[in-house]
Amino acid sequence: MLTVEVEREEDGRYIAEVLELPGVLAYGSDRAEAIAKAEALALRVLAERLEHGEDIPDLKTLFAA
Repeated sequence: MLTVEVEREEDGRYIAEVLELPGVLAYGSDRAEAIAKAEALALRVLAERLEHGEDIPDLKTLFAA
C-alpha cells in the first residue's frame, strides 16, 4: 500500500507526498486535488520503474490517505 501524507502550507496550498516513493509529491489548491495529483504521479513513477526493470514496493492495495 502506498501512503499519501497531506499537509497544508503557510500560503494555503496543500502538498501531498507518497511516502514509499521518495520525491513523489504534488501541490493542490485543496486536499483532494493534491492527493489526486500525487496518486497520478505515483502511478507514472511505478510504470516507469516497471518498464526499466527497477524494484517497486510490494503492493497488496494501492493507496491510503
